[in-house]
Amino acid sequence: MIEVRDGELAVLRLMVDKLKLQLLRRVRAQFGSSSEQLQASLIDEQALPVATCKPTGTKTEAANAPTIDRSLPAHLPREAQVHRPETNAAHHDASGQPCGCTACGWRLRQIGQDVSEQLEYVLARFKVIRHVRPKLACVRCQSIFQADAASRPIARGLAAAGLLAHVLVSKYCDHLPLCRQSGIYARSGVQIDRSTMAGWVDHSERLLAPLVAALGRYTLAAAKLHADDTPVPVLAPGQGKTRTARLWVYVRDDRPAGAGEPPAAWYQYTPDRKGEHPQRHLRHFQGVLQADAYGGWGKLYDSGQVTEAACWAHARRPWWDLYLSAGKTEASIAAQALQRIAALYAVEKEVRGQPPDVRKAHRQARAGPLLDELHAWLSSLVGRVSAKSDLARAIGYTLTRWQALTRYRDDGRIEMDNNAAERALRGIALGRGNYLFMGSDAGGERAAAIYSLVHTAKLNGLDPEAYLREVLGRIADHPICQIEELLPWNIGRGEAVGDEQRRAA
Repeated sequence: MIEVRDGELAVLRLMVDKLKLQLLRRVRAQFGSSSEQLQASLIDEQALPVATCKPTGTKTEAANAPTIDRSLPAHLPREAQVHRPETNAAHHDASGQPCGCTACGWRLRQIGQDVSEQLEYVLARFKVIRHVRPKLACVRCQSIFQADAASRPIARGLAAAGLLAHVLVSKYCDHLPLCRQSGIYARSGVQIDRSTMAGWVDHSERLLAPLVAALGRYTLAAAKLHADDTPVPVLAPGQGKTRTARLWVYVRDDRPAGAGEPPAAWYQYTPDRKGEHPQRHLRHFQGVLQADAYGGWGKLYDSGQVTEAACWAHARRPWWDLYLSAGKTEASIAAQALQRIAALYAVEKEVRGQPPDVRKAHRQARAGPLLDELHAWLSSLVGRVSAKSDLARAIGYTLTRWQALTRYRDDGRIEMDNNAAERALRGIALGRGNYLFMGSDAGGERAAAIYSLVHTAKLNGLDPEAYLREVLGRIADHPICQIEELLPWNIGRGEAVGDEQRRAA
């Protein structure tokens, strides 16, 4: 009877621990911080051998460090306001200003000046561009001449390129729904219906479609891709509720490996999460795919054209949840696992931005022994924990994907995690809280197209609004066979975008 009760008690304890962990995840997802940064003491004070790896690179300065240049940007226009001291009119300077001394009556002369700057904000404003085309008639032959009508982004449309770019960036970059934009514009005395702006977004997406297709071709031509997806609610017609669709992102970014190719992000919308969708997106891709453990990638790996590279951030996450559920106890198994993974990231920090061959040699020399120790340690835990516990699941996630997780050690092009794709989806997660749901599948496809251009512009250091203003002003008359000239890195930080930014400022 005692043995039976002890067995029942052990099962109940496992169930309680499991329910506590589930409750902790739910509360943390809804109310907690999204940061998974490990405490410094957990890395520095433990005596495990893996903690001896410390980064040797230069320390990043804090945000409030005095070495950071906090002067106001030089391209902003300056408006000088001269504050003169009180004088009398007994004397005047060369400009006619009184310069008499109020103490003795003699003439004052300037011996210097103090200059301080203050940042002001000028409210955005609308303006109307009138296109005037005079008609000229010959006094002899009566022939009539008139210039061709100016090209517009939308044929016979009211919105100019700058307004279209502002609406798109406000919706897909600043996460302002069209109804809120309509209210903002009404405060300036301009009434623009939400349905009108929805039509502008639709026409703009169709105008930009060839450019988005060119961006997708460039992205998929990479030797390594980061991929991820996120759920988006879409209105289900006639049902009075929403259904869950997906936005996929494929990121090409080899800057951490010292490559000079410009980064890019290509988004795709699908009405569900079936594996056939990413398989269709990547049917022509050949190379390394860095992604999570989603089963839909499996057929791509089985084809032999795509090599799997797993993500250490995903492998670390179950350990972080266990660490929190244990009250951040530094002696727990989860804390030890996090410490060992932190040592791997410390090695990775030393070679960020270096060429692939340097990264490969450094990883094999420094991270290789740490990976071997981690594998041996995890394997030794398998027989000591319950097979149904969350601790066993965390161990199993890492060991079952060990080959894909350690592939980065022998290939300097591969990153240690898939954070490039997760960063690309962060803005979509912010927008979900504002627009609540997408109106249709067509709206999801429009969102994917504009997200592609906006995020790629940001990756290349461009102001998305200035970039879209330049593109929308040119694309209607631009040859389709030269559409690549309008990609962000080809327009770049050139004079055209720079002038737009200065005019906007």
